[in-house]
Formats: sequence, C-alpha cells, structure tokens
Amino acid sequence: SSEAKEEGGAGEAIEEDGAERDEERQKAQEGEGKQKEMKEWGLEVLQKYTVQGVKYEVTMLEEALARMSPNLAAIAEWRRKEKECRERRAELEEATDRRDAARARLDALRKQRLDEFMAGFSVITMRLKEMYQMITLGGDAELELVDSLDPFSEGIVFSVRPPKKSWKNISNLSGGEKTLSSLSLVFALHHYKPTPLYVMDEIDAALDFKNVSIVANYIKERTKDAQFIIISLRNNMFELADRLVGIYKTHHCTKSVTINPNKLAQHIPEGSAQAAA
Repeated sequence: SSEAKEEGGAGEAIEEDGAERDEERQKAQEGEGKQKEMKEWGLEVLQKYTVQGVKYEVTMLEEALARMSPNLAAIAEWRRKEKECRERRAELEEATDRRDAARARLDALRKQRLDEFMAGFSVITMRLKEMYQMITLGGDAELELVDSLDPFSEGIVFSVRPPKKSWKNISNLSGGEKTLSSLSLVFALHHYKPTPLYVMDEIDAALDFKNVSIVANYIKERTKDAQFIIISLRNNMFELADRLVGIYKTHHCTKSVTINPNKLAQHIPEGSAQAAA
C-alpha cells in the first residue's frame, strides 16, 4: 500500500509539471507574437516619424487638451436634460390628445346644435304660417335665416303679409298687425315646445273686436295644456276666462275680487241676465 501511495503522488507531480510547462509555452508564444507585432509596427510606421516630430505633436495635443478644459459634469447634465425633454414630450403628446378629443366633442356638439335647431326651425316656420293664416283669415308669415350656412351668426328675419297687403318686415307693421304676428309666433313656439305658464299684458289693446274674439277663442280651445294669465280690459277676452280676478280701488286702497264666471252665470236668473244684457 505504501508503494501504491508513492506511485500516486509521483503521478500527480508529473501532471502538475506538465500543466506548468503548457502555460509557460503559451505565454512564450504570446510574447513572441507581440514582439513580431511590435517589430512589424516599428518597421512600417515608426520610420515615418522623428523624435522631434513626435514630441512636438504630443506637446500640441497636451496644449489643445488644456485649452479644452472639458466639463465632465456636462454628461450628467445632458442626461438629466434628455430625461426632462422626454417627459415634456410625453406631456405635450398627452395634451395634444386631450385637445383633439375636446375639439372632436366641440364639433359634435356644434353639429348636434345645428341639426336640432334646423329641425325645430322647420317645424316652427310651418306652424307659424298656419297660426297667422288662422288668426288673420288669409295672411301669410315667413321666418328666414339671414345666413343659411351659419344661422347662429346673423339671426332670423320675420316677415309677414297681412291680408290684401304686400310682404313687410315685422318692424314696419302697425300695432295691431305686430300683435297678431307676435301671437302667431308664440303659438307656433307653444306647439313645438309647450310652456306650462304664459303671462300676457294687454295683448288685445291694439286689436279690433273680431281679432280679440279670434285670439281669445284660440287660447280657450287650443292651449288647454298650458295656463294663461292675461291682463285685459276687453270684455270679449276676459268673459272666456276660467277665473276672473278684478282689481279695483276704493278709499285710496287697492282691492281684488276673484270669481268663477261659469259658476256665477249658473246662479244668475235667466231673466236678470237678459235684463242686464
């Protein structure tokens, strides 16, 4: 067994010696290669330079480097600025996307406004013709856009043609004709979009007896889905009211009385009513 151990130790020593020789051989080959490169570089390149020329060039490069005095902190500053630029670019893109989305919504709302306005304008214009013809017994009325391409910029022209007369702008009509034209427009608007309450102050002041009766009966029969409060001094207007509120003054005090004309008529004897008439 001791002989076997001696033989094993000798084998390990031989292997280690062989590995060291291989490393030395490889280093020697590398050194020879470097020497050949140095020799080749020295033969081909160094012959073009002189000692004074190389020293002069080194001196010039050192002076140029000294004049440059580079600020190495500029690299970190550039990286920080580049990061900030990327962040600002991302914010710009996000803001641009939001602006485009808002502009698209605005265009959609403008289109919706124009479509709804033109639809309502057509209905109101048609109903205005019918109302004015019914009230005036033969007249005609028209709503026209000043600028058909942009109806919200210039407005609307209201023109009417009273019976047996020519077309006129509403501003050139008499008081009674203006009243009938305005009421026709109010009734047309009520047909398009009803309003629950209307307050009218002496709308019949400039109307004759016939037109007062026409307007009163229209309000009574055709606008039952709304409440009208009308201030009037014409009996053929307030006689058709469901409730009548009288305002009077006595002893320097203003008082009021409210009656139901229909119920009041039921309690008045027929003979008394005829005598009062």
